[in-house]
Amino acid sequence: MIVESRPRGVLWTAEHRMTTVASLLVVTLIAFENMGVATAMPTMVADLGGQRLYSWPFTSFLVASVVATVLSGRICDRRGPALPLIAGPAPLFLAGLLVAGTARSMALLLAGRVLQGLGTGLVLVAVSLLIALVYTDRERPVMYAANAAAWVLPAVVGPTVAGLVTEHLGWRWVFLGLAPLTVVGLAMLVQVARRLTHVPGEQQRRAGIVVALAAAFGVAALTWAAQHPSPAALAYGGAGLAALALAVRRLVPPGTVTARPGLPTVVASRALLGGAFAGMEAYLPLAMTTVHGYSPALAGLPLTATALTWSAASAVQGRHPDWSRETLLRAGFGMVAVSVLLFALVAQPWFPGWIAFAACLVGGAGMGIAYPSISLLLLRFSPEHERGFNTSAMQLGDWVASALTVGFGGVLLGLVASAGRPAPALGVLGLTLAALALLGVVITRRWPTRG
Repeated sequence: MIVESRPRGVLWTAEHRMTTVASLLVVTLIAFENMGVATAMPTMVADLGGQRLYSWPFTSFLVASVVATVLSGRICDRRGPALPLIAGPAPLFLAGLLVAGTARSMALLLAGRVLQGLGTGLVLVAVSLLIALVYTDRERPVMYAANAAAWVLPAVVGPTVAGLVTEHLGWRWVFLGLAPLTVVGLAMLVQVARRLTHVPGEQQRRAGIVVALAAAFGVAALTWAAQHPSPAALAYGGAGLAALALAVRRLVPPGTVTARPGLPTVVASRALLGGAFAGMEAYLPLAMTTVHGYSPALAGLPLTATALTWSAASAVQGRHPDWSRETLLRAGFGMVAVSVLLFALVAQPWFPGWIAFAACLVGGAGMGIAYPSISLLLLRFSPEHERGFNTSAMQLGDWVASALTVGFGGVLLGLVASAGRPAPALGVLGLTLAALALLGVVITRRWPTRG
């Protein structure tokens, strides 16, 4: 019988305090920027006359993040996370905030979003490697729980604050207001990076920046094709899909596509889980407003519930470091499957809309126990000199799968429904997302649990 001991004082000991504060501040800034931009986007796009490019501030950010994620993984394996920790927030993310906040055209806004995406991709991988270096296996669940909690405040108050700032000060301050805090975060990260040591191990030959750019092109081409259906879009969308498929096979561990037991299953699990949940998050507000007549403010409340249960469930797993991570991951997949099935039902006019709150509560809890488990299993299965590559592969799989499921929803809206009457399309989407989550349950049963 295993006697569980709860790590106490992990985050705020003298040796961990600076790392904890710096990491959580960076995560919080990224979360606030993410929530704030989504809220202010209609205003900023209208002000710059870029309505036809509405989705591209999001897409350009994602495409840049894909490239930076791959680059950061390579740097971390060769030199350690110190350089990406400093380069991500300072010359890139901060510069992106300033360029976007002072933009006088859509071109400059998109340039700022590209810089922000590059900075975010670099720093997220580096922070994951920082956690691996500084905290032990038993301490990491606590830090992952703190990272989840760092998203709660932005999720709860971020849209409201961004709305008030946009209304009273102007949308530019959604970007510019974060700049001083980014400087503070950078100063802390410099202190953390100075303490790090890195002993490089045997380096395997890995795909480089050209392959990362091919993946980015694939994501961009598929996204544009999904949003602008035409015979030409079918051609370049197909080319993008081929480029993405070839690139991803070289950017993830061998066996990921077939979910070979062990590390490949862990990376595949992140893609399946992230894709399934992102598809629901993207289209649930549409179902709530269009199908059930909720106001925009009320339609977003279920997603706030998601943030709360995600953080709560993550905190629970952090207090029990000896729980089987394989079992928690399977349970998380099962809960997400229930959540997206409920989403498919909520999207129908004959089903009560308030069930969306239950769907998000269950799904958020599933994500809260599954994501930290994936991160812990990834580190357990990864040799130290390959953690950067594997972490970037995990993040890349999440982003690519999310882009594909959201794009698939857009294709369904164009083919079998419309934004005004989305029920048939969202029903099919929800069932597809549930199939992805159930596939996750299946593939995670193929390794022995470790109690």
